[in-house]
Amino acid sequence: MNTLNISWDSWKRTLGQAVEYAEEMGITKEHLNSMAYQLGDILASSVPPANPEQKAVKELWEVADTEERQVLTNLMTKLASKK
Repeated sequence: MNTLNISWDSWKRTLGQAVEYAEEMGITKEHLNSMAYQLGDILASSVPPANPEQKAVKELWEVADTEERQVLTNLMTKLASKK
């Protein structure tokens, strides 16, 4: 079973848990966003989207320049951290 083939809400919860754990470990917001940016690159180039929302994020990532990708990374981190 493809572990990435989960619902959008489950994916956000999982990402939110990872963000929360990183913050508890003392990782700065800047470092967290840097790691999220690198992960975004890997996911966009290597992992097929599992649902329409992931497909939309992947398509946005592919058309974005570096600055726009950073904004997208910040927004995804913020969305995942929303409680």
